[in-house]
Amino acid sequence: MALSRCAAAVELHIQFGALERMLAEQVFSQEGRRYVHGSKTNKCNFAYLEKPQVRGEGGRLRMKARFTGRTAWNVVGQCVGLGDAFDVVITALPVYQNGAISLQAVKVASDGKSGYYIRRVCEAMQASLAKEFKYPLEAEAQKLLEAAGAQPGYKRDVRKFAVPDIRVTNDALVLQVDFELTVK
Repeated sequence: MALSRCAAAVELHIQFGALERMLAEQVFSQEGRRYVHGSKTNKCNFAYLEKPQVRGEGGRLRMKARFTGRTAWNVVGQCVGLGDAFDVVITALPVYQNGAISLQAVKVASDGKSGYYIRRVCEAMQASLAKEFKYPLEAEAQKLLEAAGAQPGYKRDVRKFAVPDIRVTNDALVLQVDFELTVK
């Protein structure tokens, strides 16, 4: 008679301070900024976020960041058009699908300012974050778990990687992670 036991999934708690540092290293990597339109070299047509603060709020991720942007034409060395700087608050539900963490039910709003340009920026960011944000969790976990590290003589193989549950608490993003690790 063979006994079989299934291991329970592991809960991974990523505290918000660590998540902020990860964002700073991987997403806000251009002098602490994340360009969402244009680049540093275009002084009249750019948009970036900086100084992200991540928290949990009512089961959702809440990120506050500073937005600075301009949509203008360069007319004889002067920028003519719209621009502003303001704090934005982004709230979303993190979900796991197709090997990546993405965002659903994204809401983007100004934190205290209003106006035509601000409304347009928030609408555009809301649509793009819902469609474009993907963090390749499965690929990152495979790199980490399969790396030789302190045991270079043993090959590792990660299979059946899954995240059956993600939730947001008051102090962390909590992922229930399930996978098989084979050491050869």
